[in-house]
Amino acid sequence: MEQINNTNTIPQVPRRILSSLLSSISAGVVPRAGAPYIAIGRKDEISAFLSDLEEINEGGGAMRFLIGRYGSGKSFLIQLIRGYALERDFLTADCDLSPERRLCGSGNGGISTYRELMKNLASKSSPDGGALSKIILRWIGSMRSQLVESGISPDDEALYQKLSRKIHAELDELEFMVGGFDFARALFEYYVASVSDSEDANTKMSSCLRWLRGEFSTKTEAKNALGFPVSVIIDDDNWYDFLKLWAILSKKIGYRGLVVFIDECVNLYKIPHRISRENNYEKILSMFNDTLQGRAPGLDIVFGGTPQFLEDTRRGLFSYEALRSRLCDSRFALDGFKNLIGPVIRLRRLTDDELFALIQRVTVLYSQYYNWECRVTNEDRLKFLNICLSRAGADTMITPREMLRDYMTVLNILMQNPEAKFDDVVGTHVTLKTEKKSEDISTDNPEKPLENKKFSANDIEF
Repeated sequence: MEQINNTNTIPQVPRRILSSLLSSISAGVVPRAGAPYIAIGRKDEISAFLSDLEEINEGGGAMRFLIGRYGSGKSFLIQLIRGYALERDFLTADCDLSPERRLCGSGNGGISTYRELMKNLASKSSPDGGALSKIILRWIGSMRSQLVESGISPDDEALYQKLSRKIHAELDELEFMVGGFDFARALFEYYVASVSDSEDANTKMSSCLRWLRGEFSTKTEAKNALGFPVSVIIDDDNWYDFLKLWAILSKKIGYRGLVVFIDECVNLYKIPHRISRENNYEKILSMFNDTLQGRAPGLDIVFGGTPQFLEDTRRGLFSYEALRSRLCDSRFALDGFKNLIGPVIRLRRLTDDELFALIQRVTVLYSQYYNWECRVTNEDRLKFLNICLSRAGADTMITPREMLRDYMTVLNILMQNPEAKFDDVVGTHVTLKTEKKSEDISTDNPEKPLENKKFSANDIEF
């Protein structure tokens, strides 16, 4: 999944992906598929995340806080990195926090987050989620294949005993971790049921998956469904411990690690009760310490949130002193110098060049999907960008979301109204100076037409 670098050489995109992509852009929603086709800029940020993937591939842990304003591209970058991780044979799990999904709290807030992560558990062969049962069966199947390749006949009765011993040996390491004994038992019983010919085998497999997904509310309910006693169930207090178990198991199964994306963390900032809010921040602190101290091997956690979520000293992460002292900028971190090695990555505004290239790329994709010859010229696109940047505060505050939504509206109107002209839609009250046209635009290289020039109201005549 390589990022497309040339607007004019975009390959033919599958219509299903293109439909979802354009619909998401028009609605201001982050596309879950097709993100690389409109990926512009963010090269440094992507490199930082890819270095984290190499770290967890070597058995370490990592955590990042991706901070940016609404519409600045946090969720888009998360989906982009998720695609890169799947392509590199990592397991991924992602969820958005909400008033019902938190990291901990009363009302099953924590376990609801865990269940959502398990529902969205994805692999390279199952990129849309729902990969839980598939990765377990892949693991069992790979060990069975190893035994067959060693010379044991598939019809030999000894194959089952040897496979059972091999699975037990693989799971021994997990039994010494919190919740590891019951976790290993559920996995083993799932294997036993998968090779059984009994009538209740499918029911037993389903019950094991329910336990692994944290869907039992009491140990008695779990015992009755599983057919064996369990000492713990996955709940609000221990669900993060089981994420660490999944990270270890992912390495044993043959994947390179587990990457967890938790977006919309601003919902933690919005929790009205201070004690409940601080309990969630303490859970983040526990995760932060574990991943950076090597106690969560193979686990990478990415939180996405707004500047208020991080920096507000009354309700944000900086209100919790233990986190503030770990996440605040050093006094030597001056504006104008980038530092993407630390735990916090702040999304910069896309440059004018990158915004223009993004418009170019969306135009090509739009024309491709609707089989429509776009009547918007380079000069028109440049005029549109100048109009967007001429608004008060847009120089620093403009986001790709709002700009693309406006641009998609212009394209929709022009396609549905053949008699309409670009100036009729965007208005004729803003025109570029003639000398700026020839100076700033390059049709030979539309990917970098503005030569890093910063536009302002001074570049426009009214």
